[in-house]
Amino acid sequence: MSKTFFIDTTKCTACRGCQVACKEWHDLPATETKQRGSHQNPPDLNAVTYKVVRFREHKDGDRVVWNFFAEQCRHCLEPPCKDAADGYLPGAVLKDEKTGAVLFTELTKKLPKDAFEAMASDCPYNIPRRDEKTGAITKCDMCIDRVNNGLLPICVKTCPTGAMNFGEREEMLKLADSRLAELKKQYPDAQLVDETDVRVVYLITEDPDYYHDFVVAQGPVGITRQMALAKLTSPLRSSIRRLIG
Repeated sequence: MSKTFFIDTTKCTACRGCQVACKEWHDLPATETKQRGSHQNPPDLNAVTYKVVRFREHKDGDRVVWNFFAEQCRHCLEPPCKDAADGYLPGAVLKDEKTGAVLFTELTKKLPKDAFEAMASDCPYNIPRRDEKTGAITKCDMCIDRVNNGLLPICVKTCPTGAMNFGEREEMLKLADSRLAELKKQYPDAQLVDETDVRVVYLITEDPDYYHDFVVAQGPVGITRQMALAKLTSPLRSSIRRLIG
């Protein structure tokens, strides 16, 4: 039951239905914002906004090109955020055995500031956010409650154009490869982003810089040598912290 999203950015119209539906399903408050001269709002992810449709435009000769990117946690196959959190409090971040979803639990509220900073620094997509009021570290949870009951994630259910797809990993990668081959005829630069490392696979047709700063991983995805060493020594560090109070 290993799951994967396939997001075809060529079908996204920036209706932001996925963004609104995510807030509604998770009962998240609105983000106070203002008109900034951009189609995109709010300007970034935050502790109560797990998904944001990013908007960028550029000129191609005399033509203005609009690119939309429905950003969310990528649910890495080997999540660096989990390894960072495990060094402080095992169980604060979990990887669901059945779906592969990377989940931030209530225990994240107990993580110290340096733990959050380590998680944020190790994430190659700049995803984790912390709620200053509650201390909880938050992000997309793959709508794990819906998925475990045989339902689609609410963002996928809401998408009116077929830009967002979700299912068994093998099936989604097959769909992504098929769509890529089709688009390559018109867009030679089309590519799948980090498809071997994450469970949220995007298809883009231009340079990643034309979409968002963190479209492609800005650092290692998976367990680095430094993380592996930290994981091995974390029990010792935890014991020392308990001894010194």
